[in-house]
Amino acid sequence: MATYVNPVPPTRGTSYADVTEEQQRVEQTLVDKVVGSFDSCENPRLKELMVSLVRHLHSFVRTTRLTEEEWGAAINFLTESGKITTDVRQEFILLSDTLGISMQTINVNNRAYKQATEATVFGPFFVEDSPEIELGADMSFGAPGEPCWVEGTVTDTDGRPLAGARIEVWEADEDGLYDVQYDADHRAARAHLYTDIDGSYKFWGLTPTPYPIPNDGPVGMMLDSVGRSPLRAAHLHFMVSHDACRTLVTHIFPSDDPIGPGDTVFGHKDSLVKDFQRQPAASPTPDGRLLDATWSTVRFDVVLAPVDA
Repeated sequence: MATYVNPVPPTRGTSYADVTEEQQRVEQTLVDKVVGSFDSCENPRLKELMVSLVRHLHSFVRTTRLTEEEWGAAINFLTESGKITTDVRQEFILLSDTLGISMQTINVNNRAYKQATEATVFGPFFVEDSPEIELGADMSFGAPGEPCWVEGTVTDTDGRPLAGARIEVWEADEDGLYDVQYDADHRAARAHLYTDIDGSYKFWGLTPTPYPIPNDGPVGMMLDSVGRSPLRAAHLHFMVSHDACRTLVTHIFPSDDPIGPGDTVFGHKDSLVKDFQRQPAASPTPDGRLLDATWSTVRFDVVLAPVDA
């Protein structure tokens, strides 16, 4: 594996407990000066964010007694992350995901409301121009993997069916790759469809399998350095939207996946674990499709929170 960051020394220098009062005063003076530089900011939210960012970053530097070599390694890490980022490979999203920042931001912005379906990470492989499919159609478009029949309903938190809800679905194939990782212009194992008048939906997809996030760059190096796995739990992505409801970005996870809670981006939630029931080859399918290999079926009923929840 290529070396993208300078090695961080296993030991550090001065402990914060050993810092003299005079040194603490010097450091705090700088914090106050940087915070004061935002006094003329006319955007109150921007000022709040910048002041808080500065305080937290300076606190990190001071309490860990960050060395210049360590800060240089961090700058190099971010520089290399920028270099490897492309239209279909977003290293900074991977970094956010693997540090749990993406998931925490989702937790903050998707407050629990009654029995509404929980949200989870968006991931770096969503694209806007997915093909539309009819109810019951196949969103795999030839991507390799075991066929999976997915069905369910979309309702609001009062149980009312939501007709015409837009459902975006996307997933990796059995080799752990998304279509855009093969070809930026190719579309497979992704589509969008709309719920029926009774809020129901159905489509053919692929049985999800676990896969590693792209780990040939700085984020992969970081995970390897700290002894963490790059594996994502098996999952199928959903983004569900409807007028007057909060848009939901979520996944479902097979109950028999051994990765499960060890998901490297912390997106796994118990409420999103579903039973993908494997069916024998040549067994009858819900729509009469003939399959000479095993397939699976899963039900996922989506409940959307009000837009102002």
